[in-house]
Amino acid sequence: MGPDSRSARIQTLVAEQAARRGARVGVVDVCTAAVAALPVSGAGLSAMSRAGPSHPLCSTDDISERLEELQLTLGEGPCVEAFLHGSAVLTPDLRSPDLQDHWMVFAEAALEAGARAVFALPLQMGAISPGVLDLYARVPVRLNAEELADVLAFADLATLVLLDARIDETGAPRGGTAEDLGAYRAEIDQASGILTVQLGVGIEEAFVRLRAHAYARGRRLADVAADVVARRLRFSPDTEPDTDTEPDTDTGPDTGPGR
Repeated sequence: MGPDSRSARIQTLVAEQAARRGARVGVVDVCTAAVAALPVSGAGLSAMSRAGPSHPLCSTDDISERLEELQLTLGEGPCVEAFLHGSAVLTPDLRSPDLQDHWMVFAEAALEAGARAVFALPLQMGAISPGVLDLYARVPVRLNAEELADVLAFADLATLVLLDARIDETGAPRGGTAEDLGAYRAEIDQASGILTVQLGVGIEEAFVRLRAHAYARGRRLADVAADVVARRLRFSPDTEPDTDTEPDTDTGPDTGPGR
């Protein structure tokens, strides 16, 4: 399965969960959809930061809630390592002697809570790392290549939803459908591409600037991206972004038309 079709399928699953709740898409929908689609028993998501306190945002059951609290309280476990190292931590069996030595307190506490396998995926977009998605199973589980690819797609979508939720306290992108989510991500990617030309920086730095501008002004990330794409907002390498500027005809490669 190609990355585009996989992403579209994951977006549909998450949007369907939100529709069942009758609400906008939120991180809880990503967690719930992941549990339904993968050989796991539950999921949780924590907001994490090197500069400030971390805290659980959602969980699908009591065990996943307990796992989030344990890791953040103890300061050890797959969630903590995934965040610190920026890579997935896959633990198919917590009874492994090596793991019990590595996480002396967490491993035993997690087993007592009812978890046997735990998978932690860092949420990342460019230089931004807002948290970690955790999945657990009550029995030993090894994810195959397709399942792991799905897990990464769920984490990717959770990153987008969480980043925007930090600006918009309603908690999610405007849309509640897979098409809305796809368009939401595409517009952010397009805006970041435009900023690489305007600022003469790489795509990661461009996203950081986009995100920083939205956060500083208390605006939704998607709304700032829309202004950049529509040429209502232009960034300068040396000054603060200007609004209501004249359209820039030099859009750079593959940026596409304004909406």
